[in-house]
Order: sequence, then C-alpha cells, then structure tokens
Amino acid sequence: MENGAGNGRPPATAAAWNFEPNGALLGLTALSVRGVLGRVKAGMVGGGGDDRRRAVIPMGHGDPSVFPCFRTTADAVDAVAAALRSGEHNSYSSCVGLEPARRSIARYLSRDLPYELSADDVYLTSGCAQAIEIICSVLARPGANILCPRPGYLFHEARAVFNGMEVRYFDLLPESGWEVDLDGVQALADKNTVAMVIINPGNPCGNVAETAKKLGIFVIADEVYAHLTFGQNKFVPMGVFGSVAPVLTLGSISKRWVVPGWRLGWIVTSDPNGVFQRTKVVESIQSYLDISADPATFIQGAIPQLIENTKEEFFEKTVDVLRQTADICWEKLKGISCITCPSKPEGSMFVMVKLDLSCLQGIKDDMDFCCQLAKEELVVLLPGCAVGYKNWLRITFAIEPSSLEDGIDRLKSFCSRHSKPKVHRSLET
Repeated sequence: MENGAGNGRPPATAAAWNFEPNGALLGLTALSVRGVLGRVKAGMVGGGGDDRRRAVIPMGHGDPSVFPCFRTTADAVDAVAAALRSGEHNSYSSCVGLEPARRSIARYLSRDLPYELSADDVYLTSGCAQAIEIICSVLARPGANILCPRPGYLFHEARAVFNGMEVRYFDLLPESGWEVDLDGVQALADKNTVAMVIINPGNPCGNVAETAKKLGIFVIADEVYAHLTFGQNKFVPMGVFGSVAPVLTLGSISKRWVVPGWRLGWIVTSDPNGVFQRTKVVESIQSYLDISADPATFIQGAIPQLIENTKEEFFEKTVDVLRQTADICWEKLKGISCITCPSKPEGSMFVMVKLDLSCLQGIKDDMDFCCQLAKEELVVLLPGCAVGYKNWLRITFAIEPSSLEDGIDRLKSFCSRHSKPKVHRSLET
C-alpha cells in the first residue's frame, strides 16, 4: 500500500487538513440549557452521594413528560396513531407545513385574539427551537442587534450570535413581579435594533407594544408556555396588540400537551396591518423554510384531530398539578435560609430564586452550587448564569409532587451542610 500501512511503517501524515473550526459555534454551548445541565450532571457519574439507591430528581429543565401526573392525553396519542395508520402522511410536506394543520392552529390561536388568523399566517416548525432559529436568521443583517429579557432563554442569544447579531439585555424586575423594565428597553434600542423578545406568560401589556411601536421594532413573543397560568393574572397573548406593533408569535404543542419530543412548533404573524408583508419578513420566512427541514408529516397530519379532540379537563388537570407543585415549592423554599424567592410563581414551570453565597462556605458561584448539589444530593437545578442571572437558581416545579418535596428537602440538607457556622458573641459579664 502506498501510504505505508501494513509494511511496518507508520502511515504518511497529511501536511494539513483543510479545516478550521467555526469560532462562533464553539462558544455556544455555554448558551445552551442542555450544555449547562450536562456540566452540572457530569459530577454525578461515579459520585452519587452516600445513598446510591436514591433517584436523580430533575428540577433543571422544562420536560415533565416522564412523570405520570403530567402524561399527555389519550386524545393526542390517538390523533397521532390515526394519522400514522391512515397512510396519508408518509410523504414530504410543503415547506410551510400542511394546510389543514396550519388552518387548525390559526383557529386555535384566534380564540384569544380580537381578529381572525388565517392558515397563511402560520408556519410550522420542528418545535419552538427551530422557530427561534428561523426568526433570528430572518432578522439578521450586518450590524443588527436584538433586545432580549434577563432572565430569559439564552437559546435566543445563541441563535442571534450565530447569525452575527449583537444581543442587548433588558431587565425583568423581580421586585415588581418580573415586569419588563421599559425604560431600560428604550435606553438600549438604537437605529440597528430589529426586535425585542418577550417570554409570555409573563407580563405582556399594551405598554410593551407601544414601546415597540415608538422604537420601530418588531415583538418576538415566545409563548411556548401559553395558557400555563394559575395565579391572578390570566394568559394574554401578545398577538392581541398586533395592531399596535407587529408580533411574531412562537409556540408549540410541547408544553401544553406535554409532548416536547414530538417537535411540532409554529411561527405566527400577528399583524393585521400587513407590516410583515410590506417589509418582506413573510417572504424571508418562506425562503428560509425552503432550505430547512420540516416537522414530521404524520405529526402535522395529527394536529387538527389533536386540537379538536383534546378535552378542556386535560388542560385543567395539568394546570391544577402545576398550581399544587408551585405551592409546594413556594412554601418549602421559605425554610432555606440561603435562598430567597422574590415572588410566588403564577405561570409556566419555573421559579427564579436568589442565592446568598455569603451564607455558604466552599461554594464559589451558582454553577459551583449546582454541580456540588448534583454530586452530593442527586438533585439537578439550573444555575442562573444559564438564563442570564448569575448567582440565582432556576428551579423547575413541574415534577411529581412527592419528588418535588424530596428534592427541596435534599436541597435544604445541602444548604445546611454547607452553611457557614454562626458566630456567637460572648455575653458581657
């Protein structure tokens, strides 16, 4: 053999391989919830604490589907099975998605809007993650920047950075129920700002839309947790304010139907004034979809039956369990001295809590806290740095109630074990 293999000599070495890594790509793992949780859980391998029989308690990500109390409805399963058995959904779909599915989603979302959406307003994606990817690609241009909330979902930043955009963060105010700091938004925006991201449910309001209109920017409403509210504030879609400022609504069936692995999401143009048409945003979305992968056709085929047949009792049960676990989380966290919860959660599946490192010894920051907690107690939390809030923690309460209680008890034990000894002053005689 000419390369020397098999004749006792080492194979010839190429002078150089014609490859250099994409520098923008290599640093994005730090902006990924999966990447951060991978680092947190790495220490559990071979560690496992003193009791190897204890189960790992996942309180770091928003996927409760493994727990029986959050199992999806049989109506959804039947819809997918029927679509698959029909033999009608084995082909490629159109790039924007099957028309019956888009029409069904338009009707479903229009229930909460003052105007009717059409199938042409809906574009199907492989989950909400691909919807974010597409929108960041569509809006990117040289020198552009995008405004994102802090705390937020850093996947928006990851996709924006990968597309060459600058990300500027506005604050959500914990002392005001995590409302948007609108003054901060206006201070950040300039002529190169293309959009602002809102995570909803949260605190959407006409003021956000009015601010966007004043600045001449679009609103990207990430509503993957739509309708998962259980406090005094009901869910209001940002699309309600589409006539004030154009809204790109991103959503999916992942959370409300508890099927994140089915990977069916959407982009919806909430824009009764036709701004997205005039500015060619719609044309750009369609062009991007021409060169990207589609969600599975049989899942698309199941959407009309899935939406039509799912009973309201299923949604109510899910919200009731979330209300119960949010109450458990709120009450039990009060007993942990180094953690402060600024407000009781009223929606989604998470609560943000502030970590007081001054009460702890041997803990450097929120990442170190979560890594040591996972190793010692087999409890997985998401460090705040993964959502833009260093030395905070994001706790998922969307798990089985008994597991949640066990997890917070282990968290309390960990904090007690690592707490600094109290200094007792001697009494003067």
